Amino acid sequence: MNIQDAWEKALKKTKIIRPRAQELQTFSDTSLPYVFLAEALVNKGDTIVRQGEIMVEKPAILLPSNLPQFEGFDFEKEFDIGLDMFTNFLIVRGVRFPSMKYNNKTESLKIYDGHVEKAIGYYSDMLQRREDVHAGLVVGSEDCWQFSVLIFICTQIAKSANTDIRNLLERFRRKDKTS
Repeated sequence: MNIQDAWEKALKKTKIIRPRAQELQTFSDTSLPYVFLAEALVNKGDTIVRQGEIMVEKPAILLPSNLPQFEGFDFEKEFDIGLDMFTNFLIVRGVRFPSMKYNNKTESLKIYDGHVEKAIGYYSDMLQRREDVHAGLVVGSEDCWQFSVLIFICTQIAKSANTDIRNLLERFRRKDKTS
């Protein structure tokens, strides 16, 4: 599958079942754990469970706007496209990420014995019982999981935007009073 087909498939198939309850940190790095569920492509009736974490980090150097850094998403391997080409692919489609580092680490990849709907119930209940306000639950297609995870990140960034603006204004006001 080419990158355009994967993008369109992810847009159609991705569902954020349980968004992260806690907003992203405005002035520090944020860990975004997730559980990604997809129907198994080989064993129909089973579910692929990908548990991972994305570290959204402030870059060590000042980056130009709209120049995010993506690591651990396997775009080079899966779609034979470099990170610069991938960033351009997103920009051409009107998708902009803040200039931060997005480092994905897949912690586990396993099979759940049952259909996706059953897995959704199981993992929703598990996160609820743990009172986990940090992890998100995402459903999509296994052959374009990277895009589903990026869609999850985008929803979290959009959700945090108002708070980020308030925090930035408050920080500016405090600095202005001390000057």
